[in-house]
Amino acid sequence: MSRPISALTIAGSDSGGGAGIQADLKTFAAHGVHGLSAIAALTAQHTRGVTAVHVPPVAFLRAQVDACFEDFDIGAVKLGMLASAEVIHAVADALQAHRPPHVVLDPVMVATSGARLLEADALDALRTRLLPMATVLTPNTPEAELLLGRKITDGAAADEAAQALRALGAGSVLLKGGHLDEGDRVVDRYADATTSTRWQQPRMDVDGHGTGCTLASAIAANLCLGHSPVDACAAAIAYVHDALLRGYAPGRGAVRVLDHFGARRP
Repeated sequence: MSRPISALTIAGSDSGGGAGIQADLKTFAAHGVHGLSAIAALTAQHTRGVTAVHVPPVAFLRAQVDACFEDFDIGAVKLGMLASAEVIHAVADALQAHRPPHVVLDPVMVATSGARLLEADALDALRTRLLPMATVLTPNTPEAELLLGRKITDGAAADEAAQALRALGAGSVLLKGGHLDEGDRVVDRYADATTSTRWQQPRMDVDGHGTGCTLASAIAANLCLGHSPVDACAAAIAYVHDALLRGYAPGRGAVRVLDHFGARRP
């Protein structure tokens, strides 16, 4: 019996089950891909907010990553919440040692409140160590602004930003459009060395939780299944849109989590 392909998420956990490692593993399973995890941060959170964060020692994080690569056929690695420069360097060192076929980098740098989550040295480490390893980089608008050091105020600026982000070293960029006001549509922009395209979806009046984590992990799952980066992004966008349409509110807060197993997938 041949071993199935696996996807590894290196990210933070969400004790509320809607985002982070938990959302990643649900997404992998929904795509028929075996899910692995290396926990870079633990959070105490629910649908109304985060109450505590604990970052495990980097030696233990590296041990988790090494254990996964020693025993599984890993087709893609998804990177999420990496809380410090020390963690980022540890992850970069591990990826350089193991050289997975694909890396999907979700640069979690800005909280929903708008607060910046990474200090300057961590941002620099992410930009210089991890971004050049990325098969696909998936920033939202505030994260793209931090990476580029400039504001993105309209669609034309977003088009330029997608190309500028790719010039920093990523193989391809999916610039998410949810934070940019372009009317009643959300426009996601993709750029690689030969392709530039957009996808548009109706803007939903819903407070979704875990959409960014799920999008990046769906891209990783589709890369594991043999799709090209642009096709993996297209499939992942459709999956997240459908999962959010079918979403539900499991807690006392207003946020809606995604229905991973009711959503369509390739």
